[in-house]
Amino acid sequence: MSKINNTSFAGQRREKILELIREDGQAKVTDLSRLFHVTEVTIRQDLERLEKQGLIVREHGGAILSSDRNNVTELQLFNQQNLEAKQAIAAEALKYINDGDTIIIDSGSTTTELAKLITGFHNLRVITNALNIAMILGRETGIDLNLTGGEFKSPTLSLTGDKAADYFNNIHADKVFLATAGINLRTGLTYPSTSDLVVKKAMIDAADMVYLVADSTKIGHSAFASLGALSLVDYIITDPAISKENEKMLSDYDIKYIVAKNE
Repeated sequence: MSKINNTSFAGQRREKILELIREDGQAKVTDLSRLFHVTEVTIRQDLERLEKQGLIVREHGGAILSSDRNNVTELQLFNQQNLEAKQAIAAEALKYINDGDTIIIDSGSTTTELAKLITGFHNLRVITNALNIAMILGRETGIDLNLTGGEFKSPTLSLTGDKAADYFNNIHADKVFLATAGINLRTGLTYPSTSDLVVKKAMIDAADMVYLVADSTKIGHSAFASLGALSLVDYIITDPAISKENEKMLSDYDIKYIVAKNE
């Protein structure tokens, strides 16, 4: 029984390691050892296993994402799963944007789909930490586009760290459209790594209204790092595939949610 449990735990650890590398683009053995409270030898074995699966490339002292260079060159996000659900969520989120608004758009695949729909607005100010979103909206004449500074993260094509967070000091926005990797009652809003937490918290603090855009597969899921309780957001916008159990869970805990309609 112990061997089965250990095997299961190792698999979960490798999944979390892969999530982290997909988020940050790279990871060091020493950092992973500290984060997961295992030896560096164990982490190297994990990375070797992930490399054999073609998911990462090992480098001296760590690993990088195998598809990283192509994503940056083509300004394409790595995560393209559940695209139809994300497009439906984006179409719903668009209804809450008005002429004259100042909005913050977080980096992410669902928020990217939202950016593709933002056209024809007047006097709309958009602040984002995502290079690909900036490229999408930069051609719109009715948008005053603002891009944060910070450290570049290639898998999410985003800017992160303290400098990105500092941008939001003394900024007031009407709305923020926030991404997440996991929504869980116990762990709250979760993300694959800690690197973006300070940026997302700064976005939330700067906005009057917080819309969390998340496909239904993320509800009940927990990633590695917690930003805080679900009470940080005003509304969750999700897709029609949300289960009755998860709808009841959100309702029971008085968490407001909006289910996008199938287009």
